Amino acid sequence: MKTFSATPADIEKKWILIDAEGLVLGRLASIIASRLRGKHKASFTPNMDCGDNVIVINADKVQLTGNKRNENYYWHTGYPGGIKSRTKEQILDGEHPERVLTLAVKRMLPGNRLSRKIMTNLRIYAGTDHPHEAQAPEILDVKSMNSKNTRVA
Repeated sequence: MKTFSATPADIEKKWILIDAEGLVLGRLASIIASRLRGKHKASFTPNMDCGDNVIVINADKVQLTGNKRNENYYWHTGYPGGIKSRTKEQILDGEHPERVLTLAVKRMLPGNRLSRKIMTNLRIYAGTDHPHEAQAPEILDVKSMNSKNTRVA
């Protein structure tokens, strides 16, 4: 038996649509990261971008369990005393609520060049509209995968 190693000619990318309304953030992010990486496929190769293109709609309606809405995201401006922070609740209620999900998925991928390439296959939208109807994405029903994936607000 020889180990299968995918080449660019072997890779088949699909388009997947996920509705994030009422889904728990961490569980959703882990499913998205796995799909982006291609770990759900039998032809998974760690050093190739063999994952699918993922479209997420209703990212502003994602749920957080426990007291996680009050946790902070920190960043530094590069200047002395330039540490800044914002809570997840402020980001979700603000101008770009999709950033919470983007950061969660990004942090579940390895920190290398391939992960930065893989993140370009992720498209997150706060509302229900998306410009990818022409790709005919198939709907992935994350709610029915596990009862713990959803949370009532």
